[in-house]
Amino acid sequence: MDLGNNDCEPRKSGSFSRISSTNSSFRRHSFNRLGSGIHEADNDSDHQSVSEAGDIGDRALHSKRHSGIIESGGPVFPFDNLVIPIEEHSRKESQPSSPDAILHDKGNNEECENEKELPWFMTYISSRIHLAVLGILGVLTRYLLERLFGPQVVGATSDNSYMYIDLPPNMIGSFLMGWLGTVYKKDISKFSPELAVGLTTGYLGSLTTFSGWNQKMLELSVNGHWVFSFLGFFLGLFLVAYSFIFGVETAKGAKWVFTKTNLNKKCGFEVKNNIITQTILILLMLTLLGLLLGISVALFKKDLESDSNTSHLWLGCIVGPIGVWTRFYLAKFNGKGLGKTKMMKWMPFGTLIANVSASCIMAAFATLKEAVEGKHFGIVSTGMQFGLCGCLSTVSTFIAEFGAMREGVDTWQAYVYALVTMIGSFGLGTLIYSVPVWAKGWP
Repeated sequence: MDLGNNDCEPRKSGSFSRISSTNSSFRRHSFNRLGSGIHEADNDSDHQSVSEAGDIGDRALHSKRHSGIIESGGPVFPFDNLVIPIEEHSRKESQPSSPDAILHDKGNNEECENEKELPWFMTYISSRIHLAVLGILGVLTRYLLERLFGPQVVGATSDNSYMYIDLPPNMIGSFLMGWLGTVYKKDISKFSPELAVGLTTGYLGSLTTFSGWNQKMLELSVNGHWVFSFLGFFLGLFLVAYSFIFGVETAKGAKWVFTKTNLNKKCGFEVKNNIITQTILILLMLTLLGLLLGISVALFKKDLESDSNTSHLWLGCIVGPIGVWTRFYLAKFNGKGLGKTKMMKWMPFGTLIANVSASCIMAAFATLKEAVEGKHFGIVSTGMQFGLCGCLSTVSTFIAEFGAMREGVDTWQAYVYALVTMIGSFGLGTLIYSVPVWAKGWP
């Protein structure tokens, strides 16, 4: 779905500058295969693309409105092997450099003329509704996976082990990020960019949680299990990283099969993107949002009165969208760098701020639960941790950015990013949670 009115008009100078940048990206990858060096300007462009591997906030929607091309809607992975030769690319100037770009040119003026767009404010509302609905669904999925793999059913994870309780959701969410956020994101965006952003930023971002991961490691360390805490971070990073890579590779394999067999056309599966389908999708999401929030509020009141252990889940569903929206806005800082000189453009500061701040808030709630007595306060604190902090932080985007950096020019940036995120979250969490627990002698 196009978000601007100029998609079918002749390209303005801003678009040609993007096309020039795209050509540079293709030349860079081609020269890399020949063992050639990379210029400093190319390094800078590569850093920005890598830093935007996950979420880029409103730029995911505004970029299309202005130029018809989004700079980056997903990770730019050199191992995708989707590089088009320079000669061929010169005949396809409107094709974006990233195989995972959220939006791209139609390349068909007749089709563009037949399409109508929703007003900008409807697009704005639609994107927020998608984020809220899919964020709540991510919270529910995370809870179900925690229960399934936890001590109550399978017993694969535990609060007292480095196989922490949020590991299965983080692994599955990272795997799906390879599918929905990397290989198929552009295809989903042809139908609805709001849906593509909602699935990655909303659903997968809420299904995975960095703050929950960090808090479990804090709870292990505060009880003296430092080895388990270290293993939890080390093995956790390893497992989610390879879950993501496995997701990318299987999705690429499935896409190759679909392309070779022409299965989509044989099944006659083709959804037209027009104002009718856009309106239907908005109404559907709005209805789902009303139902999910209404059911969550009703069940929260009921469970709170009956002291049910699912009270925190329903409160988490209620406050979850706030965390998703906040992370969506913070994503604007990804790829921007620091100061006027835009230092460290390769660092996704939006995701970094979201994960570290969510970890600090979760640690603060954990400390308050130790200090303040009260049944209802504990339920509310746990619900805020599970919903607000869980949705504000994300592993799926974090690991997509980490993977893009590992496959980029400067591999060390991936490990710097991971260490800054983990050490920063764990260090601040220790000051907020562990130090008070040790000082007060809380059990």
